[in-house]
Order: sequence, then C-alpha cells, then structure tokens
Amino acid sequence: MRRVDSVTGIDVGIGVGSLSPIGPHDASALIRLYEPMFAARVVDQVEMELVNRGEAFFHVGGAGHEASAVLAVHLGPQDWLHLHYRDKALMLARGISAEMFFHSALCTAESHSAGRQMSAHLSAPELRVLSLVGPVGNNALQAVGVAQEVRNHPGTPVVVCSVGDGTSQQGEFLEAVSEAVRSAAPVLFWIEDNGLAISTHTRGATLYDLPGGPAREFLGLPIHRLDGRDPLGCLKLAGDLVREVRQTRGPVLAVFRAERLTHHTNADDERVYRSDVERREVRAAGDPLSAMRATLLAAGLPDGELQRLESDWTARIRAAADRALRAPNPAVILEAREPLPAGWASRPENSGAGDAGANQPRSTMLEAMREVLRAQLQTDPRVTLSGQDLEDPKGDVFGLTRGLSTAFPGRVRNSPLAESTIAGVGIGRALAGGRPVACIQFADFIPIAFNQIASELGSMFWRTAGGWRVPMILMAPCGGYRPGLGPFHAQTFESILAHVPGIDVVIPSTAADAAGLLNAAFESGRPTVFLYPKVCLNDPARAAVGDPRTLWVKPGVARRVHQGSDLTLVTWGATVPLLTRVAGLLRQAGVESDLLDLRTVSPWDADAVLESAQRTGRLLVVHEDNLTCGFGAEILATVVERAERPVRARRV
Repeated sequence: MRRVDSVTGIDVGIGVGSLSPIGPHDASALIRLYEPMFAARVVDQVEMELVNRGEAFFHVGGAGHEASAVLAVHLGPQDWLHLHYRDKALMLARGISAEMFFHSALCTAESHSAGRQMSAHLSAPELRVLSLVGPVGNNALQAVGVAQEVRNHPGTPVVVCSVGDGTSQQGEFLEAVSEAVRSAAPVLFWIEDNGLAISTHTRGATLYDLPGGPAREFLGLPIHRLDGRDPLGCLKLAGDLVREVRQTRGPVLAVFRAERLTHHTNADDERVYRSDVERREVRAAGDPLSAMRATLLAAGLPDGELQRLESDWTARIRAAADRALRAPNPAVILEAREPLPAGWASRPENSGAGDAGANQPRSTMLEAMREVLRAQLQTDPRVTLSGQDLEDPKGDVFGLTRGLSTAFPGRVRNSPLAESTIAGVGIGRALAGGRPVACIQFADFIPIAFNQIASELGSMFWRTAGGWRVPMILMAPCGGYRPGLGPFHAQTFESILAHVPGIDVVIPSTAADAAGLLNAAFESGRPTVFLYPKVCLNDPARAAVGDPRTLWVKPGVARRVHQGSDLTLVTWGATVPLLTRVAGLLRQAGVESDLLDLRTVSPWDADAVLESAQRTGRLLVVHEDNLTCGFGAEILATVVERAERPVRARRV
C-alpha cells in the first residue's frame, strides 16, 4: 500500500499498516507482524555492539516492548504517532527503516536529525511519526493539539500518544488527558507499563494502579488493559481501542503491560535495583518474541523456515548497520532558527512613517494588534487563538481579543487555567499544519509553560533538521505599569526567553511596531514569543497611523528614535518612552544622543548598536528586566568584544 503524504507530498509506504485483522492461523500475516518485532530486538543487539566498540555512545533498548507493533496493524496513513523511545518495533512497523536507527545511534549526516537527536528519539514527518521528546510527557500535550487540529480531517484520523508508566505521573501528561476529555480530542493514550521508572518500581504508585489496587477509570475514561507479553492477545484489543477513538472522536486510555528485558540505557545497571530472581522471572515469562515464535509454530510454520527468515532479517539489518557506518559526519550548524523567507533581506520596512495625514486612522497598540489578529483570522482558516479569558464578553484581560470570538466562533477559545496546556497544545496544532496563537495572561506565568517553550518550541526545527516546523506565536503582556503589582504581575523574562535557541523574542514599544512585527511573525512562520508592554497598550502617543494590516517590520532590526553623536542609548519595550524623554532633556542640555529601540531581543541588531557605540564612544543600556544576567549584559559584552575603539559602557 502506498500513499502521498498531504503535508510533505512524499510518496511513502506504511509497513504493516495495510494489514487486515490477523487470525491465529494466518501464518503469512503473523510473519509480517513478527518481522518488525524481531527486527527491533536485532537493532538493539547491533546498537549495543556499536556502543561497546566505541562507534556509538548511547543506547536505549526496547526489549520487552515489541508487542506495541500490533498498533500498526490498525493504523492508516491519516493517523499520527507521538511515541515512546522504547517503541522501536512500532516505529519499524510504521515504516521507519532499521538503517535510520543506526544513523541515529551513530549521529550521521543521513540521520533524521542530521546527527542532532538522541538515539531512539526518531522522527519521520512523511510517516506522521512526530519527533520523540526528551522531557518525557511533553508529547502528550502536543498529541492533544495535533488531535484538535486534525479532528475533522478526512479519514477520521487517530493520534497515538505513547508514554511510560513513570511518565504517566508527569503534570504534562495529566493536563493532556484533562484537555483531551474537555475538548473531545481523538487521542489513544497508550501507557507502556513495565513497572519501572528507571530504577523506581511503580506498582501501586500510578493513576491506574493505586495503593488500594487497580483503578477502573481516570477523569471519566475507562482504563483498558492489555498484556504486552501476549502479542496475539493484544491484537484484537488494540484494534478495538483504535476503532473506538475513530468512531467516537474522543480520547481512550489504555495500559499496556510489558516487561523491560534490558537495562534502562547502556549507562544503567539494573542489577543494582532488580534482584536476580526478578530478572530471571521477567525473562522467562515476559518475552513477547518467545510468545510470537510459539504462535507461529502453532500456526504451522516449520521451525527451520522460521530460523531461515530470522537469519535473513538479521543479515539485512547488519548490512544496514554497515551502510550507516560509512555515512558522512554531520555538518556543524550553529543557527537553530528556521531561515527567514526569501527576499526579506532586501524588503523595505513599512512602519507607517510618512503617512500621518489628517484623515489617516490612528490606533493604539492594543487596537492595532487586535486588527492584525482579526485580519489573520479572516484570511487564514488555520489561525486559532487560545488562552485564558479570551472569549467575549471579556475578550482578554486588557481587551485584546474583544469581539473576535463572536466574529470567529470556535476559533478564539478560552483555555483552562494551565499555561503548559496553552503552549503544548498550541505546539501540537502547529505541528499538524495549524497557525495557532497561544495567549498567556501575563508574562509572569510564562515559567509555567517554559518546559514546552525551551524543550519543544525552540528546538523542534533544529533537532529535526527542518523536518518539523512550529509556526506558533505565543503572546503575553509584560512589565510593570502600576504600583502594587508585586512579583506576579510586573515581570518580563525577556533575558530568559532570549536564552532559548530557535525562537524570536519580540518586545515592541509602539503600535506601529507591534502591528508590523506581528504581521511579520505570521508571515515568517517562525516560532515567536511576542511580549507587549502593558504601559504602552493604550498610550495615544505611541499610536499607529494608517491600516495596521499593511504594516511590516523585520525581526532583528532596531529603530532609531533619536540621532546624535555624543551618547548611545539602547533600550526596548516599556523603557523606550522613558529614554525618549531623557533624550529630549539631554538635547536641551546640549547633549545629542543616539537612541535605539531594539524592538526584538532575539535576534537583536548587534550591528546597529555596535556602529552607534563606536561612533559616540559612550553606551548606556536601560531595560526593565533583572540587572543580574539581564539582556543588557549581553549587549555590553558583545560591544566590548567586537568594538574596534574603546567604548565607555554601562547598563541600568
């Protein structure tokens, strides 16, 4: 069975995904199911050989989890998979080649990540296998976002979200199940329970296995149980679960019992925390390959024929490893961001300058951003907004989205009071082709979502060598503007966000720049954190002239507010109005200052700052964020490192 992926346009096969339901005596179909299970075990063996020889340096095994391959029998090309790192057999059954596992282990240029991802953390956009996560549990919120985005797509797609038993206690996973229940997202939550979270035994310590005994449901979802030590017994049950998700378009929760037949990784020694008796017992009774072998023999396949097949499969896998060993090393790429669209380098800025005619409409920053959002919702059906209090009649704490939920019902939605959910679900929607805007009520609450921002939003493009894109905009009002707001409603966090590779961090100070940068963020498709200062939102002195929908500002280009040759002032966001007044007072005193508004702190316009600082010989950087490790320190360090003449520099 072949298909052309609707996202990538690549013609691909889908492994055993085209199989019909298998009966206990259907030897040929059973062989096709056994092959990826057996192949996964051999891949494990060869990877460990590569580690022991010093060719590879990390290995995570899937031995004991191979029966998860039964899911592939019931999935089609329209379905999505966000998997667990022990799901090697399922990934092979879906169509990922054994050779790709070796490229990944060896970190070659031909791997799915061009050598950037961890071993077994694979990705295959053409097969809709999403990029495996490092902080386990991150995939769950993304899976819900994917499911929300594709819920009504042709073929009633299903999203499989596979996690371990330890991961099932992560807050990200628990939030994901809650959001899937609330939004009726078609996700199969597949918990692979091997009784261990690395060295911690999990019996009686999970949402489905409580101290008082096994639980029957969670958040109203019945807990279905499968025994992964019996692959044939799992086959029909897995099909029933996939069918339920496909028909009901809602979530299903399943616990897949397996035994871990290996160390956690090559850096682990399970003998430290598992007794010899336990290790012998799980290997004697918990090996799904032994169970499948017995099933094949019972179905009439001669043992000699089965051994011949296994020898052929092993030889092909070892040949794949040899090819991977000859692959070139990856290139060094230091830029984590997706390149800007072609033509942007020479594209002139349109910030409304020179259009201040008497009849031109004027809009505050709040109004200008709202009109940009309205225009994007009107012209692009993929655009959605999610956040706390966004729906009418409130329309956001400051009124940013007022009227939009009424005009675009179902596409501007209130979220739960859960910032990780807002960010993680938005990332999932973006991975599935959506253009989400995730709204955090105040920048002070960004740390709650920081895991998804730093580990997923920023790294996705780089770690998949461009295989996956996350065209998501995360918006939040920032900074202090009134006394008494304390530490929970007056922070900005721009230096922490600028520390994250792969994202644009925007902080405009005028309505025109806010509209222009927001238009550019939509057009670029790059993941963007868009901070807007509360103090500037309704300032008529910072209003935009003309139609906000036509404005455009390239990220990473500073705006010169004042021009002078005596002193360079650099600032951004809420402190721009303050420094504008300072520049005016300095002029009255005979000091001509060069005032630069960065507008974006990542990327930031180092060339403009350096040119000005070298010309004036004096540099003062003013910002609202913390002084210690604030972004001003980055600016001063860059100028000191690159300046060709001495510059007297200070930050406040």
